[in-house]
Amino acid sequence: MSQVPAEPLRLAFGVSALVAGALAMGASVLFVRLADVGPFASAFWRTALALPFLLAWAMAETGQRPPLPDRASLLAGLFFAGDLIFWHLAILGTTVANAAVLATTSPLWVALYAFLVLKEKLTWPLAAGLLLCVAGTLALIGDSWQFAPDKLPGDAAGLITAMFFAAYFLAVRQARGRFGAGLVTFLSTAVTSLVLLAVALVLEPTLIPSSVSGALALLALAVVSQVGGQGLMAVGLAVVPPVFGALVFFLEVVSAAALGWLVLGERLGALQGAGAGLIVLGLFLARPRAVPTPPASLP
Repeated sequence: MSQVPAEPLRLAFGVSALVAGALAMGASVLFVRLADVGPFASAFWRTALALPFLLAWAMAETGQRPPLPDRASLLAGLFFAGDLIFWHLAILGTTVANAAVLATTSPLWVALYAFLVLKEKLTWPLAAGLLLCVAGTLALIGDSWQFAPDKLPGDAAGLITAMFFAAYFLAVRQARGRFGAGLVTFLSTAVTSLVLLAVALVLEPTLIPSSVSGALALLALAVVSQVGGQGLMAVGLAVVPPVFGALVFFLEVVSAAALGWLVLGERLGALQGAGAGLIVLGLFLARPRAVPTPPASLP
């Protein structure tokens, strides 16, 4: 069944939450670059350091100690752990550009699920918006994208990353039918943190950052990208239709590129600027249209 559109103000709030969440998640690339631990260690700290903040949010939301994860929250945590693990394998196994392009195909998998399983209608504005977002992402990557047979394992990891994020996205949306955004984010993040701790202990030579600046980068990664990014995503998913919600996360690429330019001095050309514009235009075309609530009839 397709989702009945929410009233205008509630829908606008949900879209705003998703946009802010996508931009916050895009900042994760910057914080990982500034951290002085390995990729799997930074993924663990991203979730572990977020837990106290998320616990406070969950307890403020429910007024009591959080319960054990339900099935949807447990799956969301496992899927997000898979997303982060394969994302870092993709970064190590192929070019950053290839990893970014393949990882951002997650909206395509969400759309496929929505059309085939949820029976969402594929409207022309939605299809055009999806195509523009994909084109914009390719333009942002520019000529850095390349195909090389020796990079195929890393490319495959990038594609698996997208599938895991799509599954995480849908699991969070299902969990929001039962729990509030704070509780869902806390429960799923706790599960992810346990999985990533095991992975980091096996694959990383050290877990502890060696400098204050590295520790602060990890704290920022946790607060901005995990608490802010994932939390706002959970807020918006209770309102926004799934396909458009997934499309919003193309803004992660825009956020990462903009911060790389502003903070790391990574130059952006006209092609990258056009790519960002195409993504914004695609989201504008695909935006959900709210149906105003009709006024009550007079007795």
